[in-house]
Amino acid sequence: MNHWAAALAFLGLSAVVGVSMLVIARLLSVRARHDSPLKHQTYECGEEPEGPAWLKFHPRYYVVALVFVLFDVEAAFLFPWAVSVGKLGLVAVIDMVVFVAILMLGWWYAIKKGALKWQ
Repeated sequence: MNHWAAALAFLGLSAVVGVSMLVIARLLSVRARHDSPLKHQTYECGEEPEGPAWLKFHPRYYVVALVFVLFDVEAAFLFPWAVSVGKLGLVAVIDMVVFVAILMLGWWYAIKKGALKWQ
């Protein structure tokens, strides 16, 4: 079996399992017996909730979070490379320099545009 047939079989089986679980839950009417008032409260790590559940966050918070995720993923790529850089040779070093240079260029652009200024 080639790779495409295996991938399609996996996707088809995943879809069948997901849809069948939803259909069986609907047919068996899986629901809570009693509607608890706790169901409609905000859960805060076992503590009593304070204030409303939906707060507005400034978009800069999300930009900073995305930049953090970007550099966290970069670190995930750098670690295995650093472990095996001795076996990979000069080409791998050049590739990583290009990779880091592109990321630093993006970081410089974000700083230049003021996207990371916290006000």
